[in-house]
Amino acid sequence: MMVLISYDVATKDSNGQKRLRGVAKICKNYGQRVQYSVFECIVDPAQWTLLRQKLQDVIDPSEDSLRFYFLGANWQKRVEHIGAKPSFDQEGPLIA
Repeated sequence: MMVLISYDVATKDSNGQKRLRGVAKICKNYGQRVQYSVFECIVDPAQWTLLRQKLQDVIDPSEDSLRFYFLGANWQKRVEHIGAKPSFDQEGPLIA
């Protein structure tokens, strides 16, 4: 399933900067960045449970927020992109 993750982390102190980097790093391990604080992640239910818990463990819920948009398995029909920074097909062939 495709999950769009957006976040807002308060960065008024060094702990906030650290949390911001932590959230981005976790999201990067599961998907691709499509905006500064927005990631597209293709995960199965077990990965989703782990990803969600990791993010919750990093943020400070009194200052930061996470938003999850579940686009499902047929997400290609629900996403339209215009402009710079084209994304890559995460489900396409991987060439190393």
